[in-house]
Amino acid sequence: MPTLTLLAKAYNNSNIKYAEKFLSSTLKNLKVDTEICGTTSRGWIQVSISGEDEKVAMHYLAKEIGFCPTTIDNVQRFSLINGRLLGFEKSKSELRVDIGIFSPKIVDATIPLQQLQAQLTDGRKLALKKIIELFGFCENLPLQVKVSKINKEKSKVEAILSERQINQYKKWTKSLLDRLIILGANQNEIQQALRKAKLIRDIVQIETLGLFEHAVACKLGTDAEGLIPKIGKNLRNANFSIFTPRKTFEFLEK
Repeated sequence: MPTLTLLAKAYNNSNIKYAEKFLSSTLKNLKVDTEICGTTSRGWIQVSISGEDEKVAMHYLAKEIGFCPTTIDNVQRFSLINGRLLGFEKSKSELRVDIGIFSPKIVDATIPLQQLQAQLTDGRKLALKKIIELFGFCENLPLQVKVSKINKEKSKVEAILSERQINQYKKWTKSLLDRLIILGANQNEIQQALRKAKLIRDIVQIETLGLFEHAVACKLGTDAEGLIPKIGKNLRNANFSIFTPRKTFEFLEK
């Protein structure tokens, strides 16, 4: 019975319970037994899979969610990994991304400020703090990165944003729709919170960024920040961030 680490983070006990139900429902037509074994020190969900359709289940989960590389030896140059953004307090010159390397020690990927400037701001020399503000970056935000450099002897990984990730931000900016980014809640919980607050009519869609990370696209004219006090009381374990494309567009067009 292999134990695998999903590229999905649990933020609390209710997330783990939901992950169990999700796996059971998703793989219900396969002859497999699944069990959540716990999480890593950083919250990556670990699961065991066994049964006649074990390989099919693993292939499906690899495609739909992905598995942590676990060790640096499993990462190659140009690998695409759906990591999670880490805090910003340690550096003004790079972003750090948790890409699921934790054995025998944790190794994060770094995205140099110069790369972010080239990919997101057309080369304009903006401070990292300003880029974080413009694009709604926050801790645990899912980001797909592409490994650009790797030094296994020094346990260093450097990355850039993937083409898919860049295109997402371009699409979000062109839409001119505010997005409320919600981390730590599943889609059902978000929908219920919106219904209770009678905000369904103010929403275009709920975009899935990860199992417990979503972006709520607001209708034109709806202020995403204004939704937080209205739904926050029903999503007490969640964290929020705002992507405001109008501000981003106007700033970059100066």
